Amino acid sequence: MTSPAALTPQKDDDKPSRQVLQPGGWPKPRGYANGILASGRTIYVGGQIGWNERGEFSSDFVEQVRQTLSNIVAVLAEGGAGPADLVRLTWYVVDMEEYSGALPAIGRVYREVIGAHYPTMALVQVVRLVEAAARVEIEATAVLAD
Repeated sequence: MTSPAALTPQKDDDKPSRQVLQPGGWPKPRGYANGILASGRTIYVGGQIGWNERGEFSSDFVEQVRQTLSNIVAVLAEGGAGPADLVRLTWYVVDMEEYSGALPAIGRVYREVIGAHYPTMALVQVVRLVEAAARVEIEATAVLAD
């Protein structure tokens, strides 16, 4: 059970409906949160891939990440939400080495599209995605304040 002292306000979001959960004594995560306590209306974003509105993919992994994140932001906007409302991202990549080798560029793209907001995240390597040209797919959950 987490003590009240382990509940810290989300720095990039002053809404009282969201708190980052950081157990005492744990190292501070870089680029994600260990947990988020949130209340409000929920938006579930199905797995988004790196294609544009015409169904076209870049062959560049980092550009696919950029487009995937942009697609998530577009779906959130349809529900009246934005990147700061994200509480969870689950990333699926077809090549963990490709992901690891591109981390600095992915970090830059992430901050450009999402900002300095870091929800809970998981990263999973998969054999392939439904669209053969897709290198990354991301599911998202966002919570809007009541």
